[in-house]
Amino acid sequence: MAGRKFFAARMALALTLLGALVAGCASSTGGSGAGVTPTVPAASSPATVTPDAPSVRYVALGASDAVGVGASDPNHTAYVPILISRLPKGATALNLGISGETLHGALTDELPAAIQAQPTLITIWLVGNDFKDCVPLSQYTADLNTLLTQLQTKTSARVFVANAPDFSLLPAIQQAAAAGSFCGGPPTQAAIHAETIQWNQAIDATVAAHHDTLVDLYNADLAGHLDYISSDGFHPSDAGYLALANLFWAAITEQKAAA
Repeated sequence: MAGRKFFAARMALALTLLGALVAGCASSTGGSGAGVTPTVPAASSPATVTPDAPSVRYVALGASDAVGVGASDPNHTAYVPILISRLPKGATALNLGISGETLHGALTDELPAAIQAQPTLITIWLVGNDFKDCVPLSQYTADLNTLLTQLQTKTSARVFVANAPDFSLLPAIQQAAAAGSFCGGPPTQAAIHAETIQWNQAIDATVAAHHDTLVDLYNADLAGHLDYISSDGFHPSDAGYLALANLFWAAITEQKAAA
């Protein structure tokens, strides 16, 4: 099962990156991202000092892109590790991505762990597998609403959701369409482009209804750069992952500046 196959990988990634964060915190004593140093109580007044909770607790929900498929070094050049590397010292991170995951599957496979982690920051990119597997848009929209409602009511996290790039520009989608009809529709680039727009209209409206933040991959023309696409014609390359991380990070920092 894809979930089991990549569960160990995602946890290994989280532990590796958390170890790097802890090591970095231990080796640095200055800077705006440093943790608060507890005050030492006077000898005549013994007290227990409780360490402050991490200022940022980051959770990534996603599929093979969160795992880093297509990257030359998934532990460093995929978008989730890049985002983690930009977090302040003392932050914690958990990558729940599972290769092959759909949004409906994530409700069972990823959502419970995300809630349990009580994050302050969540990124979500779960659309590629649903689109290419021809999941009905009505089901996808209902599942997205469920996911965002659960995160809204059971965490206090800021949530950032990426929409769909222009799937009609991806070589893997074009090849699938060339073999016959695509999801019951005409196997043309124009038809797939129109379908992508319909999906993004649903995603954008659902994200807005929950007052979460949309990361607009479609209008950023992410799929329009061939060098952003890996050799499999579907997943991002290192350059694509960097561009994706930059789009997420720009949205995160912009919201922080406006707060």
